[in-house]
Formats: sequence, structure tokens, C-alpha cells
Amino acid sequence: MTEIVLGLGLIAGIYMAWNIGANDIANGMASPVAAKALTLRQAVFLGGILDFVGATFIGSHVTSTISKDIVRTEFISDPHTVAIGLLAALFAAAFWVFMATWKQLPVSTTHSIVGAVVGFGFAAGGIKAVQWGHLIPIVASWIISPLFAGLLTYVIFLLIRSRILSQKESFLKALAWTPFFAGVTFFVVFLSLLTKTPLGDRLHIGFWEGIVSSFSVSIALGFLARQLMKKVIAATEEEKIEHIFRRLQIFTACYVCLAHGANDVANAIGPLAGIYFIYKYHTVATSAEVPWFLLAGGGLFIALGVFTWGYRVIETIGHKITVLNNTRGFAVDFGTATSVLIASKLGLPVSTTHAAVGSVIGVGLSGGLGAVDFRVVWNITVYWIVSLPLSAIPTIVLYYLFKWLLPG
Repeated sequence: MTEIVLGLGLIAGIYMAWNIGANDIANGMASPVAAKALTLRQAVFLGGILDFVGATFIGSHVTSTISKDIVRTEFISDPHTVAIGLLAALFAAAFWVFMATWKQLPVSTTHSIVGAVVGFGFAAGGIKAVQWGHLIPIVASWIISPLFAGLLTYVIFLLIRSRILSQKESFLKALAWTPFFAGVTFFVVFLSLLTKTPLGDRLHIGFWEGIVSSFSVSIALGFLARQLMKKVIAATEEEKIEHIFRRLQIFTACYVCLAHGANDVANAIGPLAGIYFIYKYHTVATSAEVPWFLLAGGGLFIALGVFTWGYRVIETIGHKITVLNNTRGFAVDFGTATSVLIASKLGLPVSTTHAAVGSVIGVGLSGGLGAVDFRVVWNITVYWIVSLPLSAIPTIVLYYLFKWLLPG
């Protein structure tokens, strides 16, 4: 029977990874597509490759199997019960993300799998088996992530507008500010990759070493970027400025995709690793080392999700909330990446999906309330709120179904 559970777990993990790629690619690539910095085909190709690289080579090889300590394992210690519970959670979370993608709405895949695991814990161990206090940060992130990212993006775009766009000889002003904007962008990206990350640990780079090395490299690259931008050829001052921010926007968007692959592959592979561990060792583990072939498989199917269905949510974030150009798109991508970096280092609960949507709203509000389509924002917000119950309830149903079909 355990072979059947493992086989179904592989199918569910593949389905979840595919859905993660399809829904989450918009976090990094929606604004470059909307601002015409990349074509849709270029965005999904680049995003798929970077997601695969992030998941396979940068992601942690040790992952939580029962999603962020949501379930008290002392209440559910039977390995077969845990295996079919994780199986039910994977199928339910994947189907919820599929429905959201079909409706072209961005949702947090992390919150979807957490909601599904809550349903499993409630069904298998009762109300006391769920650590309800751990859900508070998730609810808080519905508010913190978009507000924090939106405010940061709003401030960044106002800075660009007041110091460059509204100035005479705006292209010369843009060149003067290029070392600052490029340097800060490089600093955020390198710091995100090197400090308190699996990649930084493998390279034996400590916190202060990461800051000093990121700062030094960023200063040099910032001034190098200005030298390269001097060669920009365009018909108008506005086109020259957009060209500068287009390059920075693409770089930041690529980083968001790379980090997404590294961080979110665990949403599909974590529960599958738990099932695999039970199959192999006949015991339950709250965390387990993930075999390289599971990480590579997760990265591959995330990339396939990006290639085949990634365009659906890109359309919503990139075009339906507000109008984006390269300067606005740079502010969005910079605001998303920076807010996620700052909040995660401070231990604040954030979702990249929520931060990306908040950033688009923030830059839209710089043009007034009329520049944002709040009907789309309302639909997105509703999907965020119902992600937990609509992942949990199907998990409960599937758990009892699998328990009946696959007795231990």
C-alpha cells in the first residue's frame, strides 16, 4: 500500500509544482511584460529557466515536511496517517491554486499548502492537533505585505519622478542618478542571495561578510552601469530614460524568479519529501533532507507551469490593476524585492505574491485613486482570504476518502 501512496504523492507533487509555476511567475515577470521590457514569450522562457535553477541549485536541501510546524506531531504519530494526510493536502492545495490561476488571480501558494495542512491536522488529530497561533502571521501578512511593499514602491516612484522625470535635461539627471538606483538594486539582489540563505551557507559567507561584499560589488557595478547607459541611443529624452530603467527592471525581475524557485519549491516538495521519508524509513519526520532528484523534478515542473499557463496571472498583475511603463515597472520590482528582503530579515510575515500586488497598487496610486482598478484588487483580496478555508476543507474530504481507499 505504501507504494501506491508514494506513487500518488509523486503525481500530487508534480501537479502542485506545475501550479506553483503557473500562478507565481507573475510575481517577477508581470511588470516587465506590461512595460514591454520583455515579450511574454521571453518572460516565460527566462522565468522558467531561472525558477528551475533556483529550485535545483539554490533551494534548501532540508525542508519542513509538515509545513512550518502547523500540526502537533505528538497528536498524529502514525506514519500511514501522516502519509495520506500529506497526500490529501498536496492534492487539495494544488487544486485550489489551479482554480485561482484559471480565474487569473494571484494567490500565495505557501498559504494554500498551510491551509491544506491545517485541514489534515484537524481531520486526523482534532482541534488540539493544530497550532492555531501559527496562523496569526499568515493573517497579518494579508495586511503587512501589500502595505509595506506598496508604500515603498510609492516612495521610490515619487523619488524617480521628482528627481528625474520632472527635471529639465531629464536624461542627464537619469545618468547622474544611475549609480544610486543601479547600486541599490545590485545591493538588494546580492544581499538577498548571500545572507542567511542556503547559498550563503554553502559559500560560508556570514551576515557582515555578506553586507560588506554586496556593498563593495554594488558600488562598482553602479558606476559601471552609468558608463554603459551613456551609450543609450533613442529619439527622445523620455525613451532614453525608459531604456535605463528597462535594464534595471529586467535584472530585478530575474532575481525575483530565481528567489521564487529557491524558496517556493518546498511548497510542492516538502510534503512529498515527508511521504518519501515515511516510505523509506517507516517513521514520521518534521523535517527531512530532500533528495536532489526531487528538487530537480520540482524545479522542472515549476518551469513547465511557467511555460504552459504562466501568462494567465501575468495578464492580471501586469495589465488589469494599473498601467505600467519601465520607470513604474522598475519601482514595482524594486519595491517587491526590497520589501521581501527587509521583512524577511526582520522576521515579519510576508508573501512575495502579496508584495508584488501591493507594489503594483502603490505605483498606481502615485497617479491618483482613479489610476487603480479596485474591482480587480477586491477580487484578489477575496481569493487571499479564502485560500486557507478552501484549501483546508477539500483536504478534510480527501483525507477521509484516502483513509477509506488506502487503509494501512
